[in-house]
Amino acid sequence: MKPAPFEYVVPKNLNDCLNFLYQHSETAKILAGGQSLIPTMNFRMAQPEYLIDINNLNELSFIRTDKTGGLQMGALIRHHQVENDPLIAQKAPLLHEVMPWIGHVQIRSRGTIGGSLVHADPAAELPSAMVALNARFKVKSKKKERWIPAEQFFVGLFATALEPGEMLVEIAIPAMPLHSGYSFQEYSRRKGDFALVGVACMLVLDKNKVCEQARLVYMGVGEGPVLAAQACQSLVGKTLTPDLLQQAAKIASQNDLTPPNDMHASSAYRRHLAEVLGHQSLSQSLERAEKSF
Repeated sequence: MKPAPFEYVVPKNLNDCLNFLYQHSETAKILAGGQSLIPTMNFRMAQPEYLIDINNLNELSFIRTDKTGGLQMGALIRHHQVENDPLIAQKAPLLHEVMPWIGHVQIRSRGTIGGSLVHADPAAELPSAMVALNARFKVKSKKKERWIPAEQFFVGLFATALEPGEMLVEIAIPAMPLHSGYSFQEYSRRKGDFALVGVACMLVLDKNKVCEQARLVYMGVGEGPVLAAQACQSLVGKTLTPDLLQQAAKIASQNDLTPPNDMHASSAYRRHLAEVLGHQSLSQSLERAEKSF
């Protein structure tokens, strides 16, 4: 199929884009990499009157650090840039580890970080990774600018906290604590397919090797990224052992998640995957954290 008729708009700068978006917030869509938007337009699931191409907005294409050692990225940064950037590998290794799991090389060459996050696919890798990393998102409109924690950004199935006229412009990831470990695991039927279940994990230990912070965030088991709160709470304040990690993975699969039952996999199978992948991710995260001592 072909998309419904639309008017193609190329803003000169970010302010020009925000002004146009303010005037046509209900009828315009933003085109970045187009890896999600273009297929939905071709199937006429989306029929915008205006398509705003932001690919020339260089002010949205940057990777840098802040004064605290945290990472800042423009929303227009493409997946392949994140995958191959040495600064991201150093400052946010979890994000670097996630990137090869996203689609195929061709998709990563065009798709953008901001586009994937705003699309908010519940089976996508980046939302769960951003929640695990305690990331924050800067969104702007013609009238205001605000920061939204990643945990509050994803509000439902393909839905975000963006208000009419707002767009995502920047992603901020805090510096990794000294004794921290990370891991990403997912399972799909074929390489490049959407995962049936995936999980991003961050563990932080104090100087006595006691768990100070745990974040276990699943994808493919709800309407968005799911933070396994009970499982994480079962680990904080304790010296982690293999038995504790196994128990936490079981708590996550049984108490924190309500996996869907569909043509791709049963709810029971997804629970099983969640427990197995959760345990693997927690174990690898702990191993990496302990190596920092």
